[in-house]
Amino acid sequence: MTIKAQLARFALVGAVNTGTYYGCYLLLLRVLPYLAAHALAFALSMTGSFFLTSYVTYRTRPTWRKFLLFPLTNAANFAVTTGGVYLLVDLAGFSSRYAPLLAAAAAIPVTFVVSRTIMLRPDTPPKPVERTG
Repeated sequence: MTIKAQLARFALVGAVNTGTYYGCYLLLLRVLPYLAAHALAFALSMTGSFFLTSYVTYRTRPTWRKFLLFPLTNAANFAVTTGGVYLLVDLAGFSSRYAPLLAAAAAIPVTFVVSRTIMLRPDTPPKPVERTG
C-alpha cells in the first residue's frame, strides 16, 4: 500500500474518530469544564482509534505491543490539540464548542508520522546476522 493510500485511510479513520470524540465531548461539556470534557472524550475514543488505525489505515494485525505504544500517537495528538484548544479558547476567543475541531486539524500531520512509525514497526527486531570466519 502506498503512503498516499495510507494517508487517505488515515484521514478517513481520523474523521470517524473525530466524530466519536466530538460527540463524547459535547455530551461531557454539559457537565464538565471544557478541558476536562476534552481530556475524557479523548481518552474514550483512543481504543476504537487503535483498532481502526490497525485494520483500516495500515492493514496490520493489532498486537499488545502496538496497543501499548499507540498512546504515544495519542500523546502527540493530545499535546497539539490541547495546546490548540487552549490557545483558541483562552487567547483567541473562539467558542469552546468549535475550538477542538480546528485544533484537531493542526494535529493531523504529527499524528500520522507517529502512528505510521508505531503501526508499521515489526513486533520483533530482526535477528543479527552471525558471521563465521
